[in-house]
Amino acid sequence: MIVTVFRSRLNPGAQEEYGPMAKHMSELVQSIAGYISHKGFVAEDGERVTIVEFESEEALREWRIHPDHAKAKRRGIESFFSDYKFQICNVIRERNWTARSRDPASV
Repeated sequence: MIVTVFRSRLNPGAQEEYGPMAKHMSELVQSIAGYISHKGFVAEDGERVTIVEFESEEALREWRIHPDHAKAKRRGIESFFSDYKFQICNVIRERNWTARSRDPASV
């Protein structure tokens, strides 16, 4: 699994235009074969963090080169973001636990 972490800060006054574009990207990424999930958060200091999971690097590549996504990235650099950081990570190990399982050996 590939996990991408996108951290950014918006320029003052950019939220009104950024919101609809971000919503479109959120819907669009779900159409990419190999997409697993995504979530976004805004920290108290204004930093935005979006985490996206893909099954493979090929799925991430398809998202990276999608024409609408490429256009949104250009627009982000030109208008929306004061700064950003993008990380691509390979999942080395994954563990899951829920209170329902009650199996301490699964930890």
